[in-house]
Amino acid sequence: MKIKSINRQILDLALPSILAGITIPLVGMADTAIAGRLGSATAIGGIAIGSTLFDLLYWNFGFLRIGTAGITAQAYGKRDRSEMVRTGLQGLAVAMFFSIFLLLIQWPFARMILWLSPSSPQVEMLAREYFFIRIWAAPAVLMLFVFRGWFIGVQNTFASMIMDVVINGSNIGLSIYLALYCHMGLRGIALGTVASQYIGVLSAIVLLVAYYRKLAPFVRWKSIWRKDGWKRYFTLSGNLFVRSICMLLVYTGFTFLAAKYGDTLLAVATIMMKLLLLFAYFVDGFAYAGEALTGKFIGARDKLSLVRSVKILFIWTAGVGIVSTILYIIGDQWLLRLMTSSPEVIHAARPFLPWLYSMPLISSLTFMWDGIFIGATAGKALRNTMIISVMAFYAGYLILEPGLGIQALWIGYAAHLVARSLVQTLLARKHVFRII
Repeated sequence: MKIKSINRQILDLALPSILAGITIPLVGMADTAIAGRLGSATAIGGIAIGSTLFDLLYWNFGFLRIGTAGITAQAYGKRDRSEMVRTGLQGLAVAMFFSIFLLLIQWPFARMILWLSPSSPQVEMLAREYFFIRIWAAPAVLMLFVFRGWFIGVQNTFASMIMDVVINGSNIGLSIYLALYCHMGLRGIALGTVASQYIGVLSAIVLLVAYYRKLAPFVRWKSIWRKDGWKRYFTLSGNLFVRSICMLLVYTGFTFLAAKYGDTLLAVATIMMKLLLLFAYFVDGFAYAGEALTGKFIGARDKLSLVRSVKILFIWTAGVGIVSTILYIIGDQWLLRLMTSSPEVIHAARPFLPWLYSMPLISSLTFMWDGIFIGATAGKALRNTMIISVMAFYAGYLILEPGLGIQALWIGYAAHLVARSLVQTLLARKHVFRII
């Protein structure tokens, strides 16, 4: 396949994902900004800890999107419509089962995690209020994981983009209206999020009917329970579940460890991570393209196109990393003022700005490899990579913290990204390129 053709496929898949991805961190930024307008760092901390509770819950179910995307993409490459449909139905069945489970465990889960968190009583109270409203979006959230993965697998990131824009646009609008204009505070932010998730499910169903009603004859409910389909799905999902736990140990560990340095530095860490997500979702657009194309070419057993697409994807990713660094350097103060009106928080953020500048260059390789390994359904390699990287995170932090304080937290975060990149580069030959 010609390089120009691969470039066109990458951009056709990546650009809608990038446009959708931009709206995702904007929701987190909007929530943080709304909380910042409520008058104190405590409100920002409440959003941070409350959101972390959902990270602990939902990231464990990232396999619903990742597994669905990889298996569906390979079925698409083989032109196996029955397997494409069966994978989506199996994912939705698993999503409904686990969403009921999450609703049942909400009280003991929240109490245990908040007890472990070193946040202040005021932050804990706000986080608790936020959590017990947002938890009722669980069925919609898990179903949306499956819909996103399935759309990516069938190479239709445009449909995924429409769905995400609807969800995130309604989330921002409803949260602002309920929190500020209806004077509901953090309860309004939480209610806006719940409503937007169910609006998203409705939009996904509309998109399925619009694009894929011709696949209706392949919807066979009995096929959901075929053992061969479940075996592959759960083997991959089991490895991805372990990977998700490791990622939680890094990202939620980051937030909880930042909380012990006080509400102001917790607010700084929250804002910095939200700003870094802007870059991450740009790169994720190309990572999603990597998932779709890697799965398709492996399913079609086209090794030449696979190798070419991987090389071109890394060129695009490096470019995004360089441009992001430049933009962060130019707009750092404006971005901070956008996120908070607190002079204390803005001043406290200044020593951490070099991490904002350097992180895109450190992490671009990591995020791109993730997409490629997902498309290859290389669950075991993804699992082992995250186990090593979580050790790098905590080793870096614990060794350096006595002398550097909270700066050691950022060093540990960078160390985990470097470890991921190195391990995935070493494993790619065996787990991506040799499977055809």
